Amino acid sequence: MEKHGVVLIVDDNRNVLVAAKMLLENYFESVLTTTVPDRIRTFLDERPVDVVLLDMNFKAGINNGNEGLYWLASIKRVRPSLPVVLFTAYADIDLAVKGIKEGATDFVVKPWENEKLVATLRSACAAGERANLSPTPPTEVNPLFWGESEAMRQLRMIVEKVARTDVNILITGENGTGKEMLAREIHRLSPRRLEPLVSVDMGAISESLFESELFGHVKGAFTDAKTGRAGKFEAANRGTLFLDEIGNLPYHSQAKLLTALQRREVVRVGDNTPIPVDIRLICATNRDLPEMTRQGLFREDLLYRINTIHLEIPALRERVEDILPLARVFLERYAKRYHRAVPTLTPKAEARLAHHPWLGNIRELEHAIEKALIITDGSSLGEEAFDLASSAAPVSPQESLPGATTLEEMERQMIRAAIDKFGGNLSLAANQLGISRQTLYNKMKRFGL
Repeated sequence: MEKHGVVLIVDDNRNVLVAAKMLLENYFESVLTTTVPDRIRTFLDERPVDVVLLDMNFKAGINNGNEGLYWLASIKRVRPSLPVVLFTAYADIDLAVKGIKEGATDFVVKPWENEKLVATLRSACAAGERANLSPTPPTEVNPLFWGESEAMRQLRMIVEKVARTDVNILITGENGTGKEMLAREIHRLSPRRLEPLVSVDMGAISESLFESELFGHVKGAFTDAKTGRAGKFEAANRGTLFLDEIGNLPYHSQAKLLTALQRREVVRVGDNTPIPVDIRLICATNRDLPEMTRQGLFREDLLYRINTIHLEIPALRERVEDILPLARVFLERYAKRYHRAVPTLTPKAEARLAHHPWLGNIRELEHAIEKALIITDGSSLGEEAFDLASSAAPVSPQESLPGATTLEEMERQMIRAAIDKFGGNLSLAANQLGISRQTLYNKMKRFGL
């Protein structure tokens, strides 16, 4: 194996230094060690260090036991793009996660697993090399609009820190809040931005095709397998894998996903050969995974694996100050698409948009703006261009279920009414009914809708 990169290990335990150096010298060009964190700056000035393995606690009591965070900040001041992997005891994992938020690339728990330590440092080293290329990010057709609300400012601050790392991220929020857009922004800001981002809607994959879709299959693995095919993990190798609607993954499939994440390898269906994969994992859901864990519907060990960093996107009604700026972003976007001058919003239209509850969040607002632009001519949009009254109130059984005599018929009519009300937008209909998109799909199939 070709040795590549220079590692600096900073730890006050000489036995740790000796053991780690003996291991890492088999994989890296050079391994430097020191028990004195004050010497870090000297090493960085004298040698081309590619990655630092930094202990979280030293004998000298600096910052009340947070010495690792102190020295992390010191390194980042002089070498902002230098990857730093934190070395921590199991009891200090929360402190290590705080370090990730403050710029660390990853962390390794003591006592370490040799393969895990080597893989983490090599990945961090490679990420640092890609970051130093300073590539120009690709132009996005629809860049993320952050807004000016305090909640979004706080979210943006965390995102800009963790995006530089390889830690697993769980994004939560209601339907339509922009979870996939946030995942794409994280990828765009990451050292992996020149590699692919592969998105998978877990709610749209049938249980029978789960392994084939994610892990791939070989020719003849099943009846329709005419040729071999790589799965989503392999497609995302060296890039980012985004698993949307992770809460819809069946319980028995969760174990298979966990195994792939732990081993950092996949086995194609019909084969026995493990294939190493290097991915950055981002998951998203609108469901309460901790509650699902308590109910035995979601594996606790998988939740811990995907939830190193948790990002919650606020509902649009919780960031009212962003509604009108967002509306103008969509006006410009769709005016350009339909080759029109960008219309203005009348004061009454602005008031109507600002006071609407937006149960479907950003997706509902975008749909409303596009529809208004299509059906209205002229240089301005008035309140009459926005037919929002019906979506402000929930579906009422008394109003929308005439003649229903059974619970099944009532359910069928409620689903039909929700789909009709939102013009066939299944995401908004599912959100209104309080169910996931996959559950809505299943019920539609059951009722023949």
